[in-house]
Amino acid sequence: MKLKNILALFGIALLIFSCAENPFTGKKTMALVPNSQLFPTAFAQYDQFLTENKVLTGTKDAEMIKRVGQRIAVAAERWLNANGYQGYLKDYKWEYNLVDDKTVNAWCMPGGKIVFYTGILPIAKSETGVAAIMGHEVAHALANHGQQRMSAAYLQAGVAIAGNVAIKDEKSRNAFNQYYGVGSQVGVMLPFSRSHETEADKIGLYLMAVAGYNPDEAAELWKRMKANSSGQVPPEILSTHPSNDSRIANLKALAPKAKDEAKKFGVTSFR
Repeated sequence: MKLKNILALFGIALLIFSCAENPFTGKKTMALVPNSQLFPTAFAQYDQFLTENKVLTGTKDAEMIKRVGQRIAVAAERWLNANGYQGYLKDYKWEYNLVDDKTVNAWCMPGGKIVFYTGILPIAKSETGVAAIMGHEVAHALANHGQQRMSAAYLQAGVAIAGNVAIKDEKSRNAFNQYYGVGSQVGVMLPFSRSHETEADKIGLYLMAVAGYNPDEAAELWKRMKANSSGQVPPEILSTHPSNDSRIANLKALAPKAKDEAKKFGVTSFR
């Protein structure tokens, strides 16, 4: 089987398995691993992570993380209910924890389990900055990006296996493995990941605005993130994330639209 035919099968598989829907975009998405399986696994991994790390409780910052998370979750539910997705969050189990770690990071697992590291708080700078990060991380969970990435990885591996089975000539098979590995990563998987980041930026911006936080702060946050990186980032084409400059420009352009969305929910002033 020729390489182009195998890649065509990859594209057909993507269409066949696009059987879930992103409520924020209306797009069909891959869901090879159902949330009924994914969420319990994620919850167990989250609980294990908490036992292995220093979780801060009762502090001003820890309480802020919980407060912001709850407001973003309420905003998400309001938006979903208003747009015909009642019950969408029924299997989500929101939890927000602050971990004592200098790493500049925050993440949200499938199903709503969130961790902020103390290392990101100086860059967040304020509760509104935390809301920008929280909105982005929650957006990943709401849009089922984890489920999609896992599904895409399964398909990527499946096509690789199919190619090795179908191509009998060793020289051709070796060439396929070399070019498919690089091509599928740079041409499919990395752009797929970057699209998720851009999508989460937009959804997160809307959520923070509906929650009453000023969406203009998101671009300012990423200016600080850019400064913190000191330019030590790979070219966008080789990265899982858009460039800092792309994100800043995109967030600036979307902020007025996020404010307009918030007005639909009676929110006209922002923290």
